[in-house]
Amino acid sequence: MIDKFSQAEVRRSRGVGICGARGPAWAVMLLAFGVLTGGFSGVNAQIPQGRQSSTAVDSQRVEGDAVLALADAAMIGQKSAISPDLTLGWQNAFLKAQQGTFVPFTLAVNTTSVLPDAVLVYVRAVKRGGSPARNSPPIDRGRRADRAAGRRSGEAVLETTYPVDAIFPVELAPGGSRVVRVRRGFSIAPGDYDIYVVVRERPRSVVTAASPRAAVLSQRLTVPDFWNGELTTSSVMLADRLTVLPAPLGADELVERPYVIGQNEIVPADDDRFQRGEELVVVFLVYNPTVTPDKRFDLQVEYHFFRSGAGGKGSDGPGTHPPARDGERYFNHTDPQRFNPAVMGGQFDPSGGQPVLAGQGVPLAAFEAGDYRLAITVTDVISGTTVTRDVAFTVGS
Repeated sequence: MIDKFSQAEVRRSRGVGICGARGPAWAVMLLAFGVLTGGFSGVNAQIPQGRQSSTAVDSQRVEGDAVLALADAAMIGQKSAISPDLTLGWQNAFLKAQQGTFVPFTLAVNTTSVLPDAVLVYVRAVKRGGSPARNSPPIDRGRRADRAAGRRSGEAVLETTYPVDAIFPVELAPGGSRVVRVRRGFSIAPGDYDIYVVVRERPRSVVTAASPRAAVLSQRLTVPDFWNGELTTSSVMLADRLTVLPAPLGADELVERPYVIGQNEIVPADDDRFQRGEELVVVFLVYNPTVTPDKRFDLQVEYHFFRSGAGGKGSDGPGTHPPARDGERYFNHTDPQRFNPAVMGGQFDPSGGQPVLAGQGVPLAAFEAGDYRLAITVTDVISGTTVTRDVAFTVGS
């Protein structure tokens, strides 16, 4: 049962506190979940937190319990009453956090009719292969408080906890659109997880005759470990744009904008399809380069493009670059990027945890319509270590 919800850590009857999982070093976020557009809609927005009517509180409990029940059903493979006209899409990245890994994500709420004005969103992470006692859905959730009140002195009550267990209201403000994207993030330890997301329409009033629409999404995540000391990168993010902010954001703003890195804001692309009049923008961070005792480091990043569907083993073309794969041809490249103290400045010190922000913006006018692969090679010049990343994208006619 949920007493109220306005932030991530409101699940008091479940003993859930999502503390201890700190956000990325560049954002210092505990857990990037919160309220969009300042609180509840309708009647609840006008009732002070400490003076809400019992009817409003009961309504919130009913909403919260309904959302948790949908997640519980999804965990055990049961089909629940979801709305066919409401669907969810998921997109995420992985970034190094002060503890564990930060996972910024974009949740696309889609409809074939009219989007709700406001929804309740719930996100749960379940460790695959974890302890059944911790990961199994609780039984008879609504009566847990009654059982706790009637237990004998000293009798323990088993509470189910999850690595991520967050519920928050969102004002969608669709404005006639059939898709709205909600961005948040969470920190989590490396490992394999099942993610369950529930979106449920919020009633326009405390008493409503219509059944709220709901949608459920399940997603598997393998969360990488960025703290092993090896040269690596974050996810390579396709972006609509990269904006330099005039000043750092406050903690409340970061909740709703989890793709802010320092004073750089990444706006993720909706998908991997682009038109020839657009620009391909890729952004990523490089972690754990070799740093000498005198604070020297030296990274080189190369970007090579291959076109798919050319048939046969593609020609390699001039210059040195990774080999083409079966069914693709080498297309082009950009000039290599170099990151060292001469470029980054003497105060930049990767050994202190600062990541190297890398990326490219490439106009697509010269790209014919088709499918492409961008091969990125990051070389630690001092140690000779290399890592490669591939990004697939499509250019439309």
